[in-house]
Amino acid sequence: MFCEKVIELIRELHRMSDGQLPAFNEDGLRQVLQEMEALYEQNQTDVNEAKSEGRADLIPSIKLRHCCLLRNQRCVTAYLYDRLLRIRALRWEYGSVLPANVRFHMCAEELQWFNQYKKSLASFMRSLGGGEGLDITQDMKPPKSLYIEVRCLKDHGEFEIDDGTVILLKKNSQVRTKTRTERGK
Repeated sequence: MFCEKVIELIRELHRMSDGQLPAFNEDGLRQVLQEMEALYEQNQTDVNEAKSEGRADLIPSIKLRHCCLLRNQRCVTAYLYDRLLRIRALRWEYGSVLPANVRFHMCAEELQWFNQYKKSLASFMRSLGGGEGLDITQDMKPPKSLYIEVRCLKDHGEFEIDDGTVILLKKNSQVRTKTRTERGK
């Protein structure tokens, strides 16, 4: 039956929890692409026959195969896109070096995409913080305390917080202030 192989690819991803990456199913993907090629070739043959011989009875089967082609295309795109989202999440979870068991489940193109994403993220983080860089991958969970401590690295002078409080930031000074969510209450 049409589209069964691609549905199995989607089910394979669905069975895994969000934090896991199943092994790249190259064989399953190849079978889906071969099915798409066969459907396309059969459609081309039937379209040519319908045009040349005026066989209108072929149109429903042409439409059915075309719908199967579109469904296969959408499902393959969804499969690959979901894998990329999972790989991107792994970068934030594990950092710039993935464990060997995770890398084992990735194909060469996914490894290449991961390395390019890693470089782009590192370049972005270097551009933050006035040339000093800022690691945005740290402290991914909100603080448990309602207060944060800020240590000033340079003389900044007076600084007005969004609630109107003015604090003095001098080099090596330390200020304790409420978090943004607590100030908003």
